[in-house]
Parts: sequence; structure tokens; C-alpha cells
Amino acid sequence: QVQLVESGGGLVEAGGSLRLSCTASGGTFGPYQMGWFRQAPGKEREFVAAISGSGSTSYADSVKGRFTISRDNAKNTVYLQMNSLKPEDTGVYYCARNSRLYYRSTRLDEFNYWGQGTQVTVSS
Repeated sequence: QVQLVESGGGLVEAGGSLRLSCTASGGTFGPYQMGWFRQAPGKEREFVAAISGSGSTSYADSVKGRFTISRDNAKNTVYLQMNSLKPEDTGVYYCARNSRLYYRSTRLDEFNYWGQGTQVTVSS
């Protein structure tokens, strides 16, 4: 059974930075696309960024130029570097693994393994 554990969330002032990490265990990591999603209070969970096993990346328009997703396949870990944070970036951030080998997507329903989430709060 695949398990994903996020870390690195916290409270930061607007304009600050955070780096989230997500470490996978119990399954194959390298060939699968990994994604970051977030959910703000009262809102639906939304796509933030994704990275394929070969390193191809996708970003939501709202975070382009501020967030960077990366991965270390030797450590089974995916990262999300978040710079120039805004109050609207506040939410619970989840990492997830795509359900299909070598497949790329930004749709929540195509990711079938999820972490427990880590809270990110950006104060104004």
C-alpha cells in the first residue's frame, strides 16, 4: 500500500517562502507523476502543480512563476518550493500520486493515493 507523508507547512507572512516535502513509501515512485493540490476553507480542492517521472512539470496559473515542483527519485520525495506567498495561498496542501503509470494529468480524480495534508497559512 502506497503511503504519502507531507511536511513543511506552517505560518508565514505574505511575501515569504516555504518548502513542502512529500515522501512516498510502500510502492513504486519513479515512473509515476506526482502532484500537489490544495484546499482552502470552504472551497474545493484544486490543482497546484505536478511533475512526471521524467521531470516534466505543470502549474496552475495562480502559482506560475512563484512555485516550483521538483522530485528526487532516489529519496522517493517530491518538493514544492513556494515563494512570494500570498494570503490566498492559504490552505491544506496535499501531495498525490497519479493512478496510471507514465500518465500525466492535472485532474484530482486521476490521482488515487493521497497524503494527509499539511497546513499552510499566509498572513497579510
